[in-house]
Amino acid sequence: MKRVGYKRVSTIDQNTERQLDGVELDKVFEDKCSGSNTNRPQLIALLDYVREGDEVYVHDISRMARNLDDLNGLIKQINQKGVSVQFMKENLTFTGKNDPMQKLMLDLLGAVYQFERSMMLERQREGIQKAKVAGKYKGRPNSVSRDAVMELLAQKVSIRKTAEKLGISPSTVQRIKAEA
Repeated sequence: MKRVGYKRVSTIDQNTERQLDGVELDKVFEDKCSGSNTNRPQLIALLDYVREGDEVYVHDISRMARNLDDLNGLIKQINQKGVSVQFMKENLTFTGKNDPMQKLMLDLLGAVYQFERSMMLERQREGIQKAKVAGKYKGRPNSVSRDAVMELLAQKVSIRKTAEKLGISPSTVQRIKAEA
């Protein structure tokens, strides 16, 4: 039996030190990427690594998944291998046994985290929109000069070749061309 930890933060600038602090683990898998889907390298490695009898420890439900479908799917996938999952913050353990109360708690808390994320994204969009109106938000800086794109296009270089020469996508070239 192995005690396996899973930690996740959304960006490489964040750290996972507080997650699973004080929990004795045999192995830890750590992702530094969005939890918006389950296509995460270390999560996939964890799923491949765990064996019957192992225990997976996660700081809280939002570290495992950001939506209810992914959360339920991951718990089911892990439990089908004979592996339990324990969420430390919520003090919930899922073994795969049919426990209606635990299923209710998982669904309820998963839905709350999903709602919380939706609200955060909505506030972010509203803030960006207000900042744009106030002239304080310009978006991310351009990765290439518009003049360089237009100069190549004026020389009859194709959109695809222009993109290749400047190291940008053809859609970026098309957008710049349309804005001109």
